[in-house]
Amino acid sequence: MASMFALEILLVLALVALNGLLAMSELAIVSSRTGRLKSMSDRGVKGARAALQLAENPGRFLSTVQVGISLVGILAGAFSGATLGDRLAGVLEGYGVPHNYAGPIGFTLVVTIITYISVIIGELVPKQLALQHPEAIACRVAYPMDLLSRIAGPFVWLLDGSGRALIRLLRLKESSEAGVTDEEIKSLIAEAESAGVIESGERDMIAGVMRLGDRPVRALMTPMTDIDMIGIDDGPSDLKKKIVATPHSRIPVHGEDADEVIGIVVIKDVVDALLERRKLEIGKLVQKAPVIPESMPALEAMELFRGSSIHVAFVQDEYGRTLGLVTAADLLSAIAGSLEPADEGGDRAFQRDDGSWLLPGDMAVDEMAELIGFALPPKRRYETVAGLVIDAFKHLPSLGQAVKLGSWRFEVVDLDGRRVDKVLASRAAETHRPARRTTSA
Repeated sequence: MASMFALEILLVLALVALNGLLAMSELAIVSSRTGRLKSMSDRGVKGARAALQLAENPGRFLSTVQVGISLVGILAGAFSGATLGDRLAGVLEGYGVPHNYAGPIGFTLVVTIITYISVIIGELVPKQLALQHPEAIACRVAYPMDLLSRIAGPFVWLLDGSGRALIRLLRLKESSEAGVTDEEIKSLIAEAESAGVIESGERDMIAGVMRLGDRPVRALMTPMTDIDMIGIDDGPSDLKKKIVATPHSRIPVHGEDADEVIGIVVIKDVVDALLERRKLEIGKLVQKAPVIPESMPALEAMELFRGSSIHVAFVQDEYGRTLGLVTAADLLSAIAGSLEPADEGGDRAFQRDDGSWLLPGDMAVDEMAELIGFALPPKRRYETVAGLVIDAFKHLPSLGQAVKLGSWRFEVVDLDGRRVDKVLASRAAETHRPARRTTSA
């Protein structure tokens, strides 16, 4: 009698443990990242390939798990409710509990204890383990789950087919690709930084690479109005003045028409000719630079520079007008931050004591959005903070004009001729002191 009672208890505990194994397997497979499973499969990790196959066919796998959990639940309920309840009632009667009360008390105690054990051992602990180590557990349980799905094939086919039929009846999609979004990647990077896995500088560079993939070259180019140039017909005195004035090692050359860009001249070649008192012929020193469309993705421009000895390209619009030039340094700066010295790097975004931001007009609008938490529209016609403000006004704003965009208020606080030079961004509900007037460095 006692041995039979103990055997039945062990059987119920085994069924509860089996339920926990099925629950853990289900959550581990579903929570596993496909990319990690593929990487583990490529490294030859045992069970990774089988786990990947289960993850790619969730309907069949989930049906298998459901069949197993249902059978375990039926068996555990039958033993715990009827068999163990009756045996415990007999034990209670032996201790003097009246027959009319022993049965209900025994049944209630058995159900309560088994339910508690089922929740802890059969659900909570296995699922917590699955969430902590999803890929590792998925690899370990993949082969048993695949074997179970083959054994329970007819039931799995019935359940899976019924589920698909109901989904089609409700006009829902059977499955969707679980793509990784930029927000998920940024969240993962932030979590890695807080855990000390990566440094803050590494996080900024990763964010820069992600932004670079979404930017066209026009967002990174230097416009022609800000470029130092020499003319192909300039005399030695004019050349000397322009070469001394420019901080760059290369300088564009224009033809008789200032809008006609011919190519690039290396300053060293010009200086060598002047020092050696050779006849200076700019036309012979001009090097052709690639011409790229303004809509070219910045990453494609990076590939272009890899195969070129001249890391400069002219940017043109669809009408053939030269809009500016972009260099390899511009692309690297977008990833690693400005490569110029602190006192030569121009203006920077600056947060004031009241929480508002003083922004340079030529700041990339996506960098600004990430810095202050501003939501940009998915499609836009501008690439800078100044472009954002002008697009909102639909005209060149005057000094002191402000516009509300979402929960932010953008105020023009400095103009450089017809260019928006400084913008003050503050929360729309906030009040702030008047901004100090600043000028470009």
